Amino acid sequence: MPNGQLLRIKTITEYHRVMELPKPEHPLISLINLETITREAGDEPVNLVFDFYSISLKRNSNIKFKYGQQQYDFDEGVMFFISPGQVFGIEVEKGATIKRSGWILLVHPDFLWNTPLAKTIKQYEFFSYSVHEALFLSDKEETMILGIMQQIDQEYRSNIDKFSQGLIITQIELLLNYSDRFYNRQFITRKITNHKLLERLEDILSEYFSGDTISKKGLPTVQHIAEALNVSPNYLSSMLKTLTGQSTQQHIHDKLIEKAKEKLSTTSLTVSEIAYELGFEHSQSFSKLFKSKTNVSPLEFRHSFN
Repeated sequence: MPNGQLLRIKTITEYHRVMELPKPEHPLISLINLETITREAGDEPVNLVFDFYSISLKRNSNIKFKYGQQQYDFDEGVMFFISPGQVFGIEVEKGATIKRSGWILLVHPDFLWNTPLAKTIKQYEFFSYSVHEALFLSDKEETMILGIMQQIDQEYRSNIDKFSQGLIITQIELLLNYSDRFYNRQFITRKITNHKLLERLEDILSEYFSGDTISKKGLPTVQHIAEALNVSPNYLSSMLKTLTGQSTQQHIHDKLIEKAKEKLSTTSLTVSEIAYELGFEHSQSFSKLFKSKTNVSPLEFRHSFN
């Protein structure tokens, strides 16, 4: 495949065929031991997109995975999650013998149709994290995840009956909930890295609000802040919620209100002029946000200093 070409894999059966595996036991779900994949990788990097969910537990792999400009070598036991339509790349060092270890769970959205998980799965924000934001597992956590995957595998390979789908979905939901818990733990335990992100966030917001950038470009978006920090928007908001109790958008608004208070108390600018300088097209929108954050209007706040 030419470098940069996108390969779209629409079905789990197609994935098995591409990877030279036997047909899946079920067309809408598959659990694969990566050591059973013997297909040789090509010399050129490949960009892929699936039309189904992929949940991987990988370790000791010499395959490099890439989302956008972010690349990561999976040398430890880690998990990462791919949602339908998400583009990612794989690359193997030229001349290297490919090593694979771990499991990959593939779930087509149709398998979840008309179940509560069909809606709630979209609430697990780690499906849109970047590759360098993978979930690093402790030995105990890895054992627990493997235990759930083995339960799924056992049910998957049993005779399919009316209980099979419900039991498998229950295990998938358990897997996702534990992954959510372990991500929350990771946000807390990786304090040095995350607090550096917090410091950089504060610096970026301070710089953005200190010049005339905001009056020219408007309020910074969550996407803009995440790109400046080199993380995905959902990962940033999840981390901030865990460490500070507030989302990225709330941090942006807090910095905005801080700057508004400064202008209201130290300048004679009108509320409309301040609103314009802070990136608002309409002063009413600014006043509404200010009051929602402070319980007083901008004029009431200014008058409190007189």
